[in-house]
Amino acid sequence: MYTEYWRLSRKPFENSPDPSYLYHSTDHRDALNKLLYAVRERKGCALLTGEYGCGKTTVIRALVRNLGGGKFDIAVVNNPRLTDVELLNEVLYQLGDDRQSEKRLELSRIIGDVLYRNTNDGKHTLLIVDEAQLIRDEGALEELRLLSNYQLEDRFLLTLLLAGQPELSERLRAMPQLDQRVAVRHHLKSFQLEDTANYIFHRLRLSGLDRPIFADEAVKLIFRASDGIPRKINNVCDLALLAGANKKVEVIDVDLVKSVL
Repeated sequence: MYTEYWRLSRKPFENSPDPSYLYHSTDHRDALNKLLYAVRERKGCALLTGEYGCGKTTVIRALVRNLGGGKFDIAVVNNPRLTDVELLNEVLYQLGDDRQSEKRLELSRIIGDVLYRNTNDGKHTLLIVDEAQLIRDEGALEELRLLSNYQLEDRFLLTLLLAGQPELSERLRAMPQLDQRVAVRHHLKSFQLEDTANYIFHRLRLSGLDRPIFADEAVKLIFRASDGIPRKINNVCDLALLAGANKKVEVIDVDLVKSVL
């Protein structure tokens, strides 16, 4: 509704996890580099945590994009609120195998066959479990741990990436047999003021606008109101662009942001 007014090629503050919009703050860049290291060096298990809306899923999408070239078989489980058997069936389905079973042992063997086949084909398998804090079945967590037992003498056949909110770390600490398998960890933090300002301009620039249209005081208010969390920043900025277009302003000032809030 406002893209024509602001001369934008697309809406800059959508909350979909588009990796092309990933803002490489020092923290987000470190997170992506750590995860790339964990997968490429086959470290077995990695953990990414952060508050809701801080950009975990966007980092994961960027990770998948960086792992192109056909050297990886990637399975993504986005809704892990499953029983152990349901989870194993979902993992198998995401790996492109339509076989299903109600028996854990049979499913584990089938997944093992897929892992060995990928290895023989020169591929490494990556299993990403997003929103992993939603796993309530301890048996499901145990099955994920057991999948990391598939390995050769010198390498793992599977890298497991668990991503979720901070309570996920607490869940793992209560399960040392899995927690000790985590070789790489990163906790995403919210933005400080400088990153908030850079993030807003970064998204505007990628959407075709090369001049700052948010006044400094407006950015400061957005930072305070959002706690530096990208999803909240997006919500405020999106509505501010809409309100600014309706009022036909040239700059979004602090009063306009106050009205949006």
